[in-house]
Order: sequence, then C-alpha cells, then structure tokens
Amino acid sequence: MGVTKSDLFSETQNELALAAKAFAHPARIAIIEYLLKSSSCINGDLVNELGLAQATISQHLRELKEIGVIQGTIEGTRVNYCINPGRWEEIKEQFNKIFDQYMPPPANNCC
Repeated sequence: MGVTKSDLFSETQNELALAAKAFAHPARIAIIEYLLKSSSCINGDLVNELGLAQATISQHLRELKEIGVIQGTIEGTRVNYCINPGRWEEIKEQFNKIFDQYMPPPANNCC
C-alpha cells in the first residue's frame, strides 16, 4: 500500500495544516472573535451576531470543534460554546514557532 501525502509530513505539520484549514473561513474567524470577546455564547447569539443561518453556524462550529479549538456544554436545548484554553495555547505556540523563525534579510537584499 502506498504512502499517503500526509505521511510525508510530521505530525505537527499535519496538525497545523488542519488548524489553518479550520481558520480559513471568515465566518469561523468571526465566531472565534465573538467567543474571545464574550468568553461564551449560545448558538442563537451567533446567528444574531453574524446574520448566517443556524445550520451554517452549526457547520462552522463543528469544524472548529473538530480541531478542538472550541468546546461546548449542553444546557437544556442550547449549547454554550467557548474557547478551549489548552488547545488554543497549543495552536498558538505552533503558529508562533513558524512565525518566529522568520529573519528579515538585510536591507536591499531581498529576492
């Protein structure tokens, strides 16, 4: 059996690519920003805030939950979502490791 393309890369590289993919939609960025400023919310709050259909919001929340960046608790018929602090820090550190490797070239010495 052949090697899958993801097998060519490290676990960290694959994990970071999945996180980047989950962040790669403006609605998901808006959801994350809303959660960061409010510290928790109910799905209905996001529908009112973003103006998207509840089914659309639910799909975006599912994508963010799959990478573990958000978590939800069920309260009756509603779900309260918030940032998962441990996973948030992991993803933040992984991105920072890449960004921190950049060293600007000396002045007038760029490709």
